This record gives sequence, structure tokens and C-alpha cells, in this order.
Amino acid sequence: QVQLVESGGGLVQAGEALTLSCAASGSFLRLNDMRWYRQAPGNQRELVAAITRGGNTNYADSVKGRFTISRDFVKNTLYLQMNSLEPEDTAVYYCSADVLLKTLSLLTSWGQGTQVTVSS
Repeated sequence: QVQLVESGGGLVQAGEALTLSCAASGSFLRLNDMRWYRQAPGNQRELVAAITRGGNTNYADSVKGRFTISRDFVKNTLYLQMNSLEPEDTAVYYCSADVLLKTLSLLTSWGQGTQVTVSS
């Protein structure tokens, strides 16, 4: 019903920047809260940033001041601008969205992930 597709990952050097995108498609009424998570090898998946439909944002302490989450309602796309990347940011990044379906039920949908690797 809903597909989330991340893009924009890659290999960069420490101090460089990347912008991740997450495009939503399918049959739904609207996207509510959206989030970026990441998971490094051997670690649990952690919340990186979140944005409400109203535009309120929340960040993990480790990325505050470096990452910016945003969304485009027309394109149904979520973004994560990542500046001053550090090797510790290396992980698979996943987007997640709370989706209001046409049946008026709520679904939390996940993307397949995109790899971000930061070399020192």
C-alpha cells in the first residue's frame, strides 16, 4: 500500500556532507510524523531525527547542530541534510512514516535503508 524508498547514501570523508531522501508512494491519505533511524553493525537501531506534520523537529543529541530533517508535502518526500559527518555516523539509514490510509487506519511504514559510510 505504501512504499518508502531512501536514496542519497554513499561513501564520504569526515567533515563532508550528504543529503538523504525518502520518497513515499502508493495509496494513502496523508503522511503524519516521519523519522530517520540508523543502525550501525552490532548496534541497535536508533532514532536520529523526527518531524511532525506541523513541522516540529527532534534530534538525537549526537547529531544536533549537524543534521537537519525536513519534508516536502507536495513530493511526499522526507530529507536529512547531514553536515560535518563523522566516522561514528557510519550506518544504514532508514526512514519511517506514520501513514493514514484510505481506510482511515494508521500504518507505520519503513524503507529498505541506505548505507552511509564516513571514512576518517
